[in-house]
Amino acid sequence: MADLSAFPITQKWTPKDPSVLQLFSFPTPNGVKVSIALEEMQIPYEAHLVTLADADVKSPEFLSLNPNNKIPAIIDPNGPDGTPVGLFESGAILIYLAEKSGKLLGDTATDKAKVIQWLMFQMGGLGPMLGQLGFFVKFAGSQWEDKRPQQRYLDEGKRLLAVLEKELEGKDWITGQFSIADIAIAPWLNALNFYEAKDMVGWDTHQNLIAYVDRFYARPAVDKAKNIPPRP
Repeated sequence: MADLSAFPITQKWTPKDPSVLQLFSFPTPNGVKVSIALEEMQIPYEAHLVTLADADVKSPEFLSLNPNNKIPAIIDPNGPDGTPVGLFESGAILIYLAEKSGKLLGDTATDKAKVIQWLMFQMGGLGPMLGQLGFFVKFAGSQWEDKRPQQRYLDEGKRLLAVLEKELEGKDWITGQFSIADIAIAPWLNALNFYEAKDMVGWDTHQNLIAYVDRFYARPAVDKAKNIPPRP
């Protein structure tokens, strides 16, 4: 049985089976990236619900694993050097899991470079821009009289969607085969539902993206993982 006592987070979220990978998360677009990857890669894991409340993400226990106080984070009791390893940042976790499992990172070094390229597109562009758009459409930013910040993120969101729409022409998946890049991208496209921003970005004009998201959520592993850990 693995000993995870060196990780203070386990004092607040205690593993039932410390021999399997421990996921600390909430089912946001970033959170479900990891649960979906784990299901697709068939890596045994245990999920712990970390709410977005300060009492959880800013607790000393959670900060001990992720000083950036954001979900998701993991502890792998079977780390690559024979010792447990803790990780945060969803993109870094996806690469780690793909390399660990030998799945969803392409078949060649060139494939891997292309997958990571589109993963970084999501991490550096699509996620941050759509997240900020959501803030200015649905959350506190919607109350601001000055609509220039909202317009900035709306324009950039539309631009990024156009990039993806063009790239997916004639393809089922962003690099041609299903990968961690798709696991990163599709949940953020789906977030436009939650943000109530589909009409604003002209979602109905993006036929490739509509088919892409439908195809993604039709996958059994995705359907299973899209609400893991379950919302309270």
